[in-house]
Amino acid sequence: MNVEDIFIGNGSMFGKGMYANRDFKKGEIVIQYHLRSLSEDEYEQLPKEEHPFVHTHWGIKYLYSIPERYVNHSVHPNTLPNQDRTCDVAVRDIQKGEAITTDATKDDI
Repeated sequence: MNVEDIFIGNGSMFGKGMYANRDFKKGEIVIQYHLRSLSEDEYEQLPKEEHPFVHTHWGIKYLYSIPERYVNHSVHPNTLPNQDRTCDVAVRDIQKGEAITTDATKDDI
């Protein structure tokens, strides 16, 4: 996955969304996360507009950076999170220009 493989366009995450800039095959890593773990104090000190980009995994709060914070959410996603590998993996082939989506209910574990 290269940063050129995706682009940020209009979407539902504060007006932004992530899109494929090339075709992806099922099983391929679509986006690698660059997470920053946060203590409770660090979370509380974040600007309120950053709070929607914080998710909890294994009881630890993580701040998602740009661009992964703009993955679109869907009940019928084309990727699923792999927290062990800190990435989203294509669950089916994804066409260039298609929105990159994940199931946010699979996010917090």
